[in-house]
Amino acid sequence: MDEDKSRQSELKPSLSLFDAVSVSVGAIIGGGIFVVTGIAAGLAGSALLVSMLIAALISLLTALSFAELTAWQPKEGSIYEYSYQLVSPFAGFLVGWMWILSNTFAGAAVSLGFAYYLTALVPCLNPNYVAAVVCLAFTAVNYYSVKQSARLNNILVTAKLLILAFFIIYGMLFMNPTNFAPFKPLDVGVLSGAVFFFFAYGGFARAAVIAEEVKDAKRNVPKAMLIALAISAIFYILVGTVAVGLVGPNKLASSNSPLEEAMKATGNSAATFTIALGGMLATASVLLTSVLGVSRMAYAMARRKDLPQALAKLDPKRNTPIYSTWIIGLIMTLLVLLIDLSKVVAISSFAMLFFYTLANVSALRLKTEKRAYPRILPAIGAASCLALLTFELFASLQSWIIGTACLLVGAVYYVAKQKPRKQ
Repeated sequence: MDEDKSRQSELKPSLSLFDAVSVSVGAIIGGGIFVVTGIAAGLAGSALLVSMLIAALISLLTALSFAELTAWQPKEGSIYEYSYQLVSPFAGFLVGWMWILSNTFAGAAVSLGFAYYLTALVPCLNPNYVAAVVCLAFTAVNYYSVKQSARLNNILVTAKLLILAFFIIYGMLFMNPTNFAPFKPLDVGVLSGAVFFFFAYGGFARAAVIAEEVKDAKRNVPKAMLIALAISAIFYILVGTVAVGLVGPNKLASSNSPLEEAMKATGNSAATFTIALGGMLATASVLLTSVLGVSRMAYAMARRKDLPQALAKLDPKRNTPIYSTWIIGLIMTLLVLLIDLSKVVAISSFAMLFFYTLANVSALRLKTEKRAYPRILPAIGAASCLALLTFELFASLQSWIIGTACLLVGAVYYVAKQKPRKQ
């Protein structure tokens, strides 16, 4: 009886390699490419391509650590589980706690990004209400079935990649070589631009968070993360190069929607509208994978009793976490209606560097016989994340203050939770 009950409470693998790749690509290529391109261009100038390459290489180091960990033990919750087992239960809790907080706020912010794109096309709509409706709709999709959620994500990801491919191919016809002068790949601004693009690559590990729902996870999840990172890097580099070639780095930096600004150089209003549609689809897929990922992280933590156990309850028919999915979706909905997210999404960059550092440390602590890559790779990965975290202290003190405050709240909750167990 206990074994039957245990089987019924487990998630079932239903996602293919293609689904897993799509989930990670959906999390990576979001509104960031439609916004970060301009910010990074203002820092790196016409050497934006170099910033993108550096960010891709730094991301690859951490992606290899995730691939190694997932090949060893594909577990729902990903870095939470690995930090819990290989570093300490306390470290694991803080990683999961920060992952949930940062991705919940980021998901809510992304829903507003979607709403702003839509209300630019339909001005009579209220962006906050639109964002709230989208949050609830995508929560319902995630609750209904992970397979249905993956299918919708596949459609959104395919559509936005086609739109970005259109931007690349059509934009190449109007590029002006003089926009790449002066080209200064050794300028310090190139490194600053790389920091911003590292955050834009940050969703590559999303497939690892839902590892138990992927078929043949030991093989497919590591492969999915690396394929997704490669696809995203290729699109980022090509899109960034074409954007600079169309209008130059200064015009990109001065625009809140740099890809639309770049496409205006073609004089084709229909093409510009298509790029705006791409921004809407990109934010939609990020929101969909955010609800999916946060609900699974909450499920994994509840399964170990680090969060209330009700969050680990699965719908017996749909095999999806009931309470964790709906509670996360409702929290995102309330956030877009009640809170100024511009003041709290700063936690995302701090949190990402925090839990990616722990991912590299966890990979570093794997036993030799279980290793797929030399120890030097996760060591460099951890060092690069720590270096970026230090850079973040000087670049955005606010993110450090908010991030540290969230860590302290998590630590207090963890200590308070342990006391009843000891009594």
